[in-house]
Amino acid sequence: MRARILIVDDNTSLAANLREVLEGARELDVEVALAPTGKQGLAAARRDGFDVAVVDVKLPDASGLELIAPLRAAAPHGEIVLVTGFATVDTAMAALRAGAFAFILKSFRPEELISTVAQAIEKISLKREREELERRYRAIVDAADVLILGLDAEGRVALFNPRLSALTGVGGDAALGTPFCETLVDESEQRRFNQSFLGVVEGDAAAEVEVGVRDAVGAIRRVRWHLSGVRSGGRGGKTDLVYGIGIDVTERRALERRAADAEALNAMAPLALGLAHEIRNPLNAAVLELHLLSRGIDRLSDEAIREPMKRRVGIVEAEIARLGRLLGEFLELARPRAPHREPVDLARVVRDVLDLEEEAFASRRIEVVRDLGDDCFALGDVEKLKQVVLNLVVNALDVLPDGGVLRACASGDATEVWLSISDTGPGIDPTILAEIFDPFFTTKAAGTGLGLAIVRKIVDQHAGRVEVSTRAAEGTTVRVRLPRFIAEPVTRPPTGSAPPRGAGI
Repeated sequence: MRARILIVDDNTSLAANLREVLEGARELDVEVALAPTGKQGLAAARRDGFDVAVVDVKLPDASGLELIAPLRAAAPHGEIVLVTGFATVDTAMAALRAGAFAFILKSFRPEELISTVAQAIEKISLKREREELERRYRAIVDAADVLILGLDAEGRVALFNPRLSALTGVGGDAALGTPFCETLVDESEQRRFNQSFLGVVEGDAAAEVEVGVRDAVGAIRRVRWHLSGVRSGGRGGKTDLVYGIGIDVTERRALERRAADAEALNAMAPLALGLAHEIRNPLNAAVLELHLLSRGIDRLSDEAIREPMKRRVGIVEAEIARLGRLLGEFLELARPRAPHREPVDLARVVRDVLDLEEEAFASRRIEVVRDLGDDCFALGDVEKLKQVVLNLVVNALDVLPDGGVLRACASGDATEVWLSISDTGPGIDPTILAEIFDPFFTTKAAGTGLGLAIVRKIVDQHAGRVEVSTRAAEGTTVRVRLPRFIAEPVTRPPTGSAPPRGAGI
């Protein structure tokens, strides 16, 4: 495109000569517009823009110095060259401070004007090229599906891409200038991150480091960072900026941990079965003996002796029942049976479990809110899915000892159905969210740590997934998503059509 030159000068003959000089110069490819007053020049700039404005300092209605700011506002990419025959050092300095590109004294040679305008056009071209490169660079950084971080030599954030903002919940502008490690890296791993970062700053090769990064809800995400430095003055210079390219490996690490747990449990399965047989025999014998002991106690006539003994028998029976449940849960986790496959209405599964636990809700003054939709069918094992809901409801009961609200939902869309159990308890510490599905991990004094592990095991068998959302002092929601069951349409031959060839009659 031809560069647009705007000449603002009330000397019309001089302005015409300048246009002829500029349009006839072999070094330039320009078109020139003229304006005799500041007002007309500003109107032309706002209407058509310009690349270079050649402005006389003394105009009938304004000073060229006063026009610099509004002209730059009208054409932000344009450059302004002031022309005057009455210049002082102060005037020239004021023009340059106001943003003028150059200051030319009358009378000047045509070559001087041509050279100045050519330099201004070259500057504009370089500025636009730089902005285009910055735009492309920013687009790449913003669109990249990896975490991109820039840190200055002191470890303060200089670059924070949207993917990293989405993970941490910290806006890019808010992150700028903050100490990344101290703000977002897990405290136990800050020293290791800083060691890798300082090694890069001091001139070492690129470093790899995996650390925990706090996400938007305070949970710890495992991120593997590749750190590399940018040095001023090329090789051997001082490191001005360290770039970090991060990959969120939380799910990968969770899968690796689950695979290791599954391998360990599979190895333990034969031992578990043998141990279960050895444990159940004495448990059954103990239950029978307790039953007989309870019948004998009932025959005692002295109530002062009978009642304390019955309480003690009840305690032992409850503990044996708990051991039996623990054994059953362990066997389910170590060697689960394959689920049956049949259409299951999730809303009915949730409703049945809630009805079963009505007495527990009433005893703890828990308000139950049901939001159970229609047509929530999945293909699965109804008994196993009831176990999932029961485990989630029991967890909710455990965090509502003094009452609260339990909300049960079942719904779906075209491809998935889901159920969820929400409570108004204290919430889950975000730092342990990644561990709550691990076998034997528990925060309860008398917990086994198997409830959620079994939930995930069953949901995995049904090709589903479990999602957990929690807020401190507001509660927790656990949602189980499963593929929707869609019945195959039954195709019947048209009424009155002939039977297929070879069909029996």
